[in-house]
Amino acid sequence: MSEARIETEQDATRPLRDDIRFLGGVLGDTIRDHEGPEVFDLIERVRIEAFRVRREEVERSAVAEMLDGVDIAVALPLIRAFSYFVLLANLAEDIQRDRRRAVHEAAGEPPQGSSLAATYRRLDAAALDGAEVAGLLADALVSPVITAHPTETRRRTVFDVQTRITELMRLRQRYTETERERTAFELKIRRQVLTLWRTALIRLQRLRIQDEIAVGLRYYELTLFDVIPAINAEVRAALRSRWPGVELLPRPILRPGSWIGGDRDGNPYVTAEVVGTAAHQAASVAFGRYLRELVELEKSLSQSARLVPVTPEVAALAATGYPDPATHEDEPYRRALHGIRLRVAATARHALGVVPGETGEAPSADLSQGGAWSGASRIIGAAGPASSRSSSVASGAADVAAQPYPTPQAALDDLDAIDASLRASGDGLLADDRLAALRHAIETFGFHLQGLDMRQNSEVHEQVVAELLAWAGVHPDYPSLSEAARVDLLAAELRTRRPLLGPHARLSELATKEIGIVRAARNVVQTFGTEAVPNYIISMCTSVSDMLEAALLLKEGGLLDPGEPDGPPSCSVGIVPLFETIEDLGAGAATLAAALDVPVYRELVSAKGMRQEVMLGYSDSNKDGGYLAANWALYRAELDLIEVARKTGIRLRLFHGRGGTVGRGGGRSYDAILAQPAGAVQGSLRLTEQGEVIAAKYAEPGAAHRNLESLIAGTLESTLLDVEGLGADAEPSYELMDDLAARARAAYSRLVHETPGFVAYFRQSTPVAEVADLNIGSRPASRKPTNSVSDLRAIPWVMSWSQARVMLPGWYGTGSALEEWIGGDPDRLATLADLYRRWPFFRTVLSNLAQVLAKSDLDIAARYAELVDDAALREQIFGMIRDEHARTIRMHAAITGNNHLLADNPSLAESIHNRFPYLEPLNQMQVELLRRLRAGDDSELVKRGILLTMNGLATALRNSG
Repeated sequence: MSEARIETEQDATRPLRDDIRFLGGVLGDTIRDHEGPEVFDLIERVRIEAFRVRREEVERSAVAEMLDGVDIAVALPLIRAFSYFVLLANLAEDIQRDRRRAVHEAAGEPPQGSSLAATYRRLDAAALDGAEVAGLLADALVSPVITAHPTETRRRTVFDVQTRITELMRLRQRYTETERERTAFELKIRRQVLTLWRTALIRLQRLRIQDEIAVGLRYYELTLFDVIPAINAEVRAALRSRWPGVELLPRPILRPGSWIGGDRDGNPYVTAEVVGTAAHQAASVAFGRYLRELVELEKSLSQSARLVPVTPEVAALAATGYPDPATHEDEPYRRALHGIRLRVAATARHALGVVPGETGEAPSADLSQGGAWSGASRIIGAAGPASSRSSSVASGAADVAAQPYPTPQAALDDLDAIDASLRASGDGLLADDRLAALRHAIETFGFHLQGLDMRQNSEVHEQVVAELLAWAGVHPDYPSLSEAARVDLLAAELRTRRPLLGPHARLSELATKEIGIVRAARNVVQTFGTEAVPNYIISMCTSVSDMLEAALLLKEGGLLDPGEPDGPPSCSVGIVPLFETIEDLGAGAATLAAALDVPVYRELVSAKGMRQEVMLGYSDSNKDGGYLAANWALYRAELDLIEVARKTGIRLRLFHGRGGTVGRGGGRSYDAILAQPAGAVQGSLRLTEQGEVIAAKYAEPGAAHRNLESLIAGTLESTLLDVEGLGADAEPSYELMDDLAARARAAYSRLVHETPGFVAYFRQSTPVAEVADLNIGSRPASRKPTNSVSDLRAIPWVMSWSQARVMLPGWYGTGSALEEWIGGDPDRLATLADLYRRWPFFRTVLSNLAQVLAKSDLDIAARYAELVDDAALREQIFGMIRDEHARTIRMHAAITGNNHLLADNPSLAESIHNRFPYLEPLNQMQVELLRRLRAGDDSELVKRGILLTMNGLATALRNSG
């Protein structure tokens, strides 16, 4: 690298280094002032020694020796110090990313690859036919779905303080021309850092599901309410300008979803009441935002009828506004908007039982009962940000007499009339501002805000259906039936209008709860419309009967209509099989094809426009067969499902159950979408967003915009362009990957499933037992109370290996597979190198693997291995891990030609380099405290110290679960 190039890179990163140095100095001053010089001096000595370790000036044991036997009263502030150092470094990196992007744009450089601007260039170059584009984008949908099992370890209070520091740092770089300004901003930042230091990092109690609902909804006020509608409008306008004769994207392409409050697979705390609460609070956030925006619009659209004519439609709307004709009598837009606001408030009162923003207490909906809104037990103030406004957004008693809007479209029609009137009088500039934003928001979010998916395990469905059939006298022992007999029985039941349950049915607690949840979902649909509960997902789906059992529960709950005697059935909720294990992924296409051969099920799909969604599980397949085997099983499953779709005429939509880490399907979303096989996207996809990744992507408007536009960019390119790049080499490449995947799975299984004592090694060499105490989510760490790896949830499995810096789920088995297949043959190596250059799937697999390996640290992992009691077991298993780790790095270098793991991702390489000195003491301290705990020191302070190190490491690694 030339000296000029080195100097340029140093110049580019100097602001980042300056920010980290400044924030670190402020934190250090705070610690010295409030913890005393002795604690501060120890932290400084450890920090300096960690930097020396990074520069390889001293052995890794140097930091460990400094922390050996440290008093717990000193250890706790030390852990908190390095955790906050990391948090502030993250903050500085985020600011630097935006700073570099601004420089990039100001220099007039080509748009970055994952941006919509770059995608538009590629579409323009392809010279596509408009009719073909319209067909491919029919029913287009990109839906990020926030899930109910987060690994976000930060408390909301910490998150809020961090947000304020970020804002102040941004202002500091813009407005510090004078010494007085610099001093003022530094003082404000010091106050926030002090607040941060005085705030507890970890929760004392586990999150409740109600807390998770509120946490998920906060992102709408932070970013999503503004960003999503704006992107939808931008994409629609950009595509229609390129193909003006075609009505592209009649519906917004970007529509979010949520699992929080609807996903009860393994979570006993999701009940019928929780389903109602989730829908109620989401709608309250939407209504509250609309009412506030209408207040602001009423203030701003002050045109006088003496100066500006209005259309008859607006004149009619104006007559519905203020009861007193003299109020704003010559300001028709204000009167019209007041009338619209009255109707929106009346709609909220009808749906929620209260208007968001009203003062005082009011009843909340109880969607768990039979009536649409029959309960009165909660206060709207719990609904989130919308409730914190003053009563100015509501209209008091006036809205009681107003007519509620029957649908969001009806409200949109009135706003469209105002838009048309403004444009007719030449005031389009005003129409394109706040009014346009509100119109786009209502079009995107409706009255429900987000689609709430329902999910349950197929085993639970089987138990409940068996009980219902036995109670109704249809069959006394449903589990004893063959698969064919089950399908015949279920299909017949789906045809009959007779319910299985009467009003006096006596059921088990499980069956009562499950039926109650489905009925609560029905009430949500009746109140907010079909988009409020769009999907019912079947976890661990392995058969046609698994799908039909879910359908029968939907029928019993009132969501599936069997139709008239001569008519077809219909269901507003899509039935979505989730294929999770490698075997189930392999059989998924056959299962779907067999379901479509059942006439009643095909009729249900036909009633939904032949749209069939299938969910693919990344986490369990990885835990089942390892990284490479799972990734290829997913790709193969998609190929097979695409073929079934072609043969059966369905419109396939894939729902990707990705986690934050590579071991759970994580990685850059844009690259992941382009890595799908041809025909897998078809204009639509859904994907889960989980854990600390949610905050990283959606807590700040700029980041939210970049991440959401990358999802759409990838979807458009994968749908409209040939991105696979294999051509005639596709089938040979698939066969090669079949071979590699089999070898990788065998290597992974030899360690995880076949080595005696592996589970004991895992439990002793990682903090998996302590992960359960971290209070990061409402659900238990295991599906069942067993010691089996298969029953352990993916989050603690992946998070535990991440904490111990092994990162095993993101790479193990791949090196063996590659080395065995190549076998020293240079031609075979050249074949893989060619695939790496040409095939997005293979390139993404190796790129994601490299990111994981770069975050691993086997010298640290060796310290965790010392926690294993059995020395022989320790040497055997850690030896296997160490050898495979080295093998995988060698194979990656040979295939990619890159001697550095992150040669294709320099920003991540810089990030890892910067945070190494903070990771080192956190890991060393965690090992020290785990050793004390397992030696019998189970004091609360030791336990708290372990949880603090876990929090700090999760923050440092940024995608740990």
